[in-house]
Amino acid sequence: MSENIIVQFVGFQAKPLAREYTFTVRERETEPREYVIAITNAAFNSRRVRYQDAPDVCSHKLHRELAAAENHPPKSHFNLSDAELDEYSATHTHKPLKYPYAPKPDPEA
Repeated sequence: MSENIIVQFVGFQAKPLAREYTFTVRERETEPREYVIAITNAAFNSRRVRYQDAPDVCSHKLHRELAAAENHPPKSHFNLSDAELDEYSATHTHKPLKYPYAPKPDPEA
């Protein structure tokens, strides 16, 4: 993928079977192109992906597609597979934050 490329998240639409995340890709001296990445509602309902992580998951997918096709994928609509969701989940695990001011156990209790 070229360094002269800008990928911008535009928004999403909730559809009956999936949420579709729209991105605009801009390169120098070319018209912006629009790409849509869909995540099934079942993936959200089963907690395979969190709503707040969806744009990032889709961005990773789009960057892979752009890199594989020298910035010009032959199609503009992609679906996220279960394997891709699992891969993202494995590489982006969220560690729970430790509460720094947790009460100390009472030794007299």
